[in-house]
Order: sequence, then C-alpha cells, then structure tokens
Amino acid sequence: MTAPLSLCVYCGSRDGNDPAYAEAAEALGKAIADHGWRLVYGAGDVGLMGRVARSAQAGGAETFGVIPTHLLQREVGKRDLTTFIVTETMHERKKVMFMNADVVVVLPGGAGSLDELFEVLTWRQLGLHAKPVFLLNVNGYWNNLTELVEHVVASGFAGDDLLGFYQVVGSVEALTEAVEAL
Repeated sequence: MTAPLSLCVYCGSRDGNDPAYAEAAEALGKAIADHGWRLVYGAGDVGLMGRVARSAQAGGAETFGVIPTHLLQREVGKRDLTTFIVTETMHERKKVMFMNADVVVVLPGGAGSLDELFEVLTWRQLGLHAKPVFLLNVNGYWNNLTELVEHVVASGFAGDDLLGFYQVVGSVEALTEAVEAL
C-alpha cells in the first residue's frame, strides 16, 4: 500500500479580513480529504490553519501536525490529529513539515507564511529539493508578492528560474487539478 500524497499547507494563524480566505481554507481541507491526500501543517487550531485541519478531518483525511513548544498555547495545539509532533524550535518545525510533504501549498498568511515560502524557494534555488510549490491566490492575495519576485529577477538578484519554482493558482479547484497532473 502506498502512502497518500502529502500536502504541506502554509497559511495564517488568523482568518484575515476577507471571508474568501476562510472559505478557501475550508475548501482546501475538504479537497485534501476528497482526494485521499494527507495534510501536513503547523498543528494549530486557530485561523486558516485550524480551518484547513478541521475541514480535512471532517472528510476523513490523515492529518500530520508539527508545532513548537512555545506555540502550543498561542496557536492552540490541535492534539486530535492523526500525527501530532511537538518540536523545540521553529526551525525544527519547518524542517519536519517540509520533509514529510510531497507538495507545498501557500494560502494567505502573514510573516510566518512568507518565511516558510521563501525558505522553500531558497532551498529550491540551491538545488536542495524539486517539490512543487503552489500559491493559492485567493482574491489576488499574492499579486503584489509575485510582482516583487518579478522585480527581484528583473533587478538581477535572481535568475529567471526563480519564477518557475512556484505556480500561482486562483482556486482550490485549479490547485487540485494541478496537483493531480503531477
């Protein structure tokens, strides 16, 4: 029996101010379950993180959460996951999440989500992995970021290949089609 495809989801520990973000998080969790995939995420039960996890669980998906000790209370560590891992540091959290995933998906989020995204893009630039990375561009949330990355390339601080290290998708449906096509 083969292990299910694992999607590492980076997203906000808040809901944000557009209801479409929460809707996308819940739709993504449902899609993960509907496709028999496994959710790998930051093990929080708040914001978009909690929404993705609860939706995936409701659909019967396997869930793999990783949270550092110092965030157990702040992010309300979701202990009813299939796998619940507590790490000492954020660096360990990110490493364990990434190493247990086949695909990375980034929903809207804040500084933590940006940190996670840029770390996996940097690792890709350095040749440390070739995992697909998707930006779920809910209501254009990532438009300014993609323009910034294009500016970085146009300014000579990265090669054109950086633009191919991620794919922007506009909906959960487009994401699932892209993941299925891998």
